[in-house]
Amino acid sequence: MTLQDRKITVIGAGIGGLAAALCLHRRGAEVTVLEQAEAIAEVGAGLQISPNGLAVLRALGLEHALARQAVRARAVVLRDYADPREVLRLDLARLAPGQRYFFVHRADLIELLAQAVREAGVQVRLLQKVESVAPGNGERPFLHLGNGAQVHADLVIGADGLHSRARAALNGADRPRFTGQVAWRAVVPNVTRMPAEAQVHMGPGRHLVSYPLRGGASVNLVAVQERAAWAEEGWSHRDDPDNLRAAFAEFTGSARTLLAEVSEVGLWGLFRHPVAPVWQRGGVAILGDAAHPTLPFLAQGANLALEDAWVLADCLAAEADRDQALARYQALRRDRAERVIGAANGNAWKYHLRSGPLRGAAHLALRLGGRLAPERMVRRFDWLYGHDVTAG
Repeated sequence: MTLQDRKITVIGAGIGGLAAALCLHRRGAEVTVLEQAEAIAEVGAGLQISPNGLAVLRALGLEHALARQAVRARAVVLRDYADPREVLRLDLARLAPGQRYFFVHRADLIELLAQAVREAGVQVRLLQKVESVAPGNGERPFLHLGNGAQVHADLVIGADGLHSRARAALNGADRPRFTGQVAWRAVVPNVTRMPAEAQVHMGPGRHLVSYPLRGGASVNLVAVQERAAWAEEGWSHRDDPDNLRAAFAEFTGSARTLLAEVSEVGLWGLFRHPVAPVWQRGGVAILGDAAHPTLPFLAQGANLALEDAWVLADCLAAEADRDQALARYQALRRDRAERVIGAANGNAWKYHLRSGPLRGAAHLALRLGGRLAPERMVRRFDWLYGHDVTAG
């Protein structure tokens, strides 16, 4: 079954929105993407594409193009903030056969998806600010735009992020909770000649993640600190690099060297949003951060959005009844999203253990696990990375 003659409007030209547009178009739908910005672009920095997200890009024929722009990850290394020795090395060559893991600049992935959407002939309309979404009650859903226009469609997909109008239409106002953590993000020159691995420097109440981008020419930094002072949610808030360096002044080795290179940095507060109770109603559906925002402690935000896009299109193509198809989409995705988010939440305290017996014991257990059962340490993520939504 195809989606021939279905008119679908996607709100948002981010990773999830563009991937959904491409998946739906390839199943025959007439897709229009509405983006409020004046150009398809992405602020931010790096992200990690793990095997579960890569499976979707592979099925869309984009894996080789991604590989040309990204860095293939070889390992994830955990280090103590005050001791340069490795606590644990996760050798990604030990992943299941055929699984690959990449570091990519977010702007490069957005451009890759945007180019594929343009080549497919999907219409992308810029400067289209959605003010509200109206699910259909026996009728077609429609959107109210900031310019006063209304847009009707057979189906509306909300890929409009943390402050989604579509999510609000389905669930009412959201009440996120500040986690007591803030995060800085920056990109710096690769002055340490960092190899193709993600390094996590763990300290009391804070941690720093770094990995190379764009052929190894630069390094992505994400630094997270526990603190009571609230910071606004979102990536567009600038901060003084000296504030970042002061917060991580006790970090040694390559972490200190990279922090010294920061000239521009963004700061944002980390908030926990509940997984949306309702993902679909009246011809409106949500995906990605609009449905299930996740904290950045498992690098799965983009990967979950890619999974959502594929499953949503699959369900719609397999079931003639729109509402039944959307109900199946939510049933297939909600438990998966909750499990991933729970695992990400759990990583926060593991990285931030305070000095003392518990921290020493935890690091010793990691060292022993990596030494005695290195493959088992990697393959404990099979439930995450081995989940291939394109396999039917």
